[in-house]
Amino acid sequence: MVRGIRGTWCGALLLAGVLVGGVSGCGPETPPAPGGPSSGASGPAVPSATPTAPAPPSDPTAPGATTTPGTPGTPDTPGIPTTDPRPNEVLVEVVVNGGFAGVRNQLVVHYDGSWTSRSGTGPPRTGRQTPAEAAELRAALEDPAYARVPERPKGSTIADGFQYYVTYRHRLVVADDGERPPAIRRVFAALPEGGPPTNP
Repeated sequence: MVRGIRGTWCGALLLAGVLVGGVSGCGPETPPAPGGPSSGASGPAVPSATPTAPAPPSDPTAPGATTTPGTPGTPDTPGIPTTDPRPNEVLVEVVVNGGFAGVRNQLVVHYDGSWTSRSGTGPPRTGRQTPAEAAELRAALEDPAYARVPERPKGSTIADGFQYYVTYRHRLVVADDGERPPAIRRVFAALPEGGPPTNP
């Protein structure tokens, strides 16, 4: 009789548990499936992984690509180094030897047009060409015809004449009072004080 009453009581509890979604003490409790929602969770599950932003394209011509200013090969800088000389660098040096007095004079002209001339044992003379004069001298030296001038005169020298040693961009050209190529005459005409220093 006791067993029948207990069976009836357990059956009622199981039925009530099914109706209300609860658990019963009359049977083994079934654990939730792994990964399933817990008894107190509500709403959709939130993924734990956070998406990362895509890396920028490596191709500099691709859409959205970025370039660093000053990088060789980028559109803003072609990667060719500049070779512009500084204003105080020497443009040309002319040394004059010979003559009746046996002079050895020197003239140095800088890219900005400033110049220094030394004659004998006297104090050096200084000056500055106008921008137009300095441009004319640079144009005479950069003339392709000047680059083709022989480094030594081919004709016979003149007795007691002057020899002119012209150094431009590490190239030495020697001229004298004999026949001069037109490119040399153009350079001499563009020098300060009317030409190479020949006065003692």
